[in-house]
Amino acid sequence: MDKMKVKLAMAPIGWTNDDMPDLGSENTFEQCVSEMALAGYAGSEVGNKYPNDPEVLKPFLDARGLTICNQWFSSFLASKPFAEVEADFRKQMDFLKKVGADVIGPSEQTRSCQGKNVSVFSGKAVFNTEEFKKLTTGMDHLGKIAREEGMKLAFHHHMGTSVQTIEETERFLNDTNSDYVHLLYDSGHFAFSEEDPVAALKKFISRVGHVHLKDLRAKVFDVVKKADSSFLDAVRGGVFTVPGDGSIDFPAIFTILEENNYEGWMVVEAEQDPAKANPFVYAKMARDYIRTNTGI
Repeated sequence: MDKMKVKLAMAPIGWTNDDMPDLGSENTFEQCVSEMALAGYAGSEVGNKYPNDPEVLKPFLDARGLTICNQWFSSFLASKPFAEVEADFRKQMDFLKKVGADVIGPSEQTRSCQGKNVSVFSGKAVFNTEEFKKLTTGMDHLGKIAREEGMKLAFHHHMGTSVQTIEETERFLNDTNSDYVHLLYDSGHFAFSEEDPVAALKKFISRVGHVHLKDLRAKVFDVVKKADSSFLDAVRGGVFTVPGDGSIDFPAIFTILEENNYEGWMVVEAEQDPAKANPFVYAKMARDYIRTNTGI
């Protein structure tokens, strides 16, 4: 891959989990960003311990040669007035611009079960026609706002939400404007949804604007599926890991990205219990694996 076009970042969720703050509660923000830099990453997404004042956050990043590349945004387009969602979106986008990011990653959270103690297999959100229309129309508006502000909206398909499967993702992309709405492709979430992440990337590559590299431990997935687990319990059980440590065919994913001249960030994002999976050790493991397989 071209080092000038593709940059590598690490998500802080391996150090401290946003949905379950007790996982990694002992790990500080300073430790997190220092270990990211030491492991050889150029960027970071935003975690729950990061300072929310850009003037405080940016010097910590600059001292370590890191850039914020994206941040999760919880959208409620199907259940809240658009003006309310837009105000929150603009506020977060303003923060991101001040810390140097050019991507914002919404995920529709109306009736999402990802943070609840219910089955992620049977409890996921399913939208009716009207709700889906609100989602796609609203996302087009947000994407247009982002573009006008010099940013890119990359929508995050996610377990437990109304846009999780390949079929749902395809419907969402077909119903949104490709000029305004890009896809945040997440290998781990397609795999958890029992979809082929390689086939998904081939199908959606023309819309991909941001990439999450997350691996899946197939044996753990079999256990959590049999137990009809919540998403939270699956994470605690170790269903996710870094690229090269699970069952996903990442060399095929890297090939598709390279052959289609992908430009942007690839983010290692593998939520695990840091007490069981030392975040620095796994960050280095992923960094070495990606360097070997991509040249980056």
